[in-house]
Amino acid sequence: METVNIHEAKTQLSKLVERVRSGEEIILAKAGEPVARIVPYVAPRVQRKPGALKGRIRIGADFDAPLPDEVLTAFEGGIGARRKKAVGG
Repeated sequence: METVNIHEAKTQLSKLVERVRSGEEIILAKAGEPVARIVPYVAPRVQRKPGALKGRIRIGADFDAPLPDEVLTAFEGGIGARRKKAVGG
């Protein structure tokens, strides 16, 4: 962090802003005493609103039903079929 006199900051504001934009923090001083800090701006996080998609998403009645063997085999790379044989299925 660098300390910059307010008078100097007035004449170098554009350069200081670019430095802050790249992540630096600058301390502004008056008569050698720190009075302010210039930091990069961080946009506030957008508040999520619960229920914003209510009525727009549909979940099938069979959502949690077991997967068909061919789909399960595709996900497991063939492991599902081998497991069934090993278990006796």
